[in-house]
Amino acid sequence: MKRNGFTLVEMMVALLIFGMIAAAGVGLLRISVDAQAATKTRLDALAGERRVEALIASDAAQAVPRVTRNAAGDRVQAFEGAAGGFTLVRAGVDPLDDSARPALQKVGYAVEEGRLVRRTWPMLDGAEPNAPAVLVDRVASVTLRYRSKDGWREVWDPIRPDLLPRAIEMIVTPMKGVQMRYLFLVGAGV
Repeated sequence: MKRNGFTLVEMMVALLIFGMIAAAGVGLLRISVDAQAATKTRLDALAGERRVEALIASDAAQAVPRVTRNAAGDRVQAFEGAAGGFTLVRAGVDPLDDSARPALQKVGYAVEEGRLVRRTWPMLDGAEPNAPAVLVDRVASVTLRYRSKDGWREVWDPIRPDLLPRAIEMIVTPMKGVQMRYLFLVGAGV
C-alpha cells in the first residue's frame, strides 16, 4: 500500500523543531534589543558627562580676576574655592536680546544633596544667586583641588583677592559607575 503525507509523529517532530528554532530566534532578538538599549543608555550618560565637562571647562577658561561684592556689600575674592565647590567670574557672556546685560557673569559649582549643581547670579555685585541647575544627579562625592604656582591646594586662599588658580582638579565619584577625574585650566580663554 502506497502512502502519501506525513504521520502524526513526523508532524509533531517537525513542529517541535520549528518551535525550538523560533524560540532561539526570539531569544537572540531579545538579547539584541537589550544590548542596544544598554548601549543607548551608556552613550546618553557619556554625552551628558561630556556636556558637563565642556560647560565647566568653558567657565573656567573664561575666568577673570574681577572682585565682587555679596548682598551685604562685603568684598568677595575673584575666585572662591573650597572642598565643596567653587565660584568664579567669567567673561564672554553674550546677551540673548538687546538688553543691557553685562559681558561678565558670576557662576558657581557645588555638590548639594547628592547632585552637582551650577549656580548663576543675575548681577555681579550685591545679588543673591538664581536657583541652581542640576548637572549630575546621584553623586556620592566631589573632590576639588586648586593649582597655584607652588603646587596643589585643598582650599583657594590667595594673598590678593584678584588672584586666580592656574587649574582646577575635580574628581567626581558617582553613587553608581566609574569615578571621573577632570582637569580644567583657569583663565586660559582670556
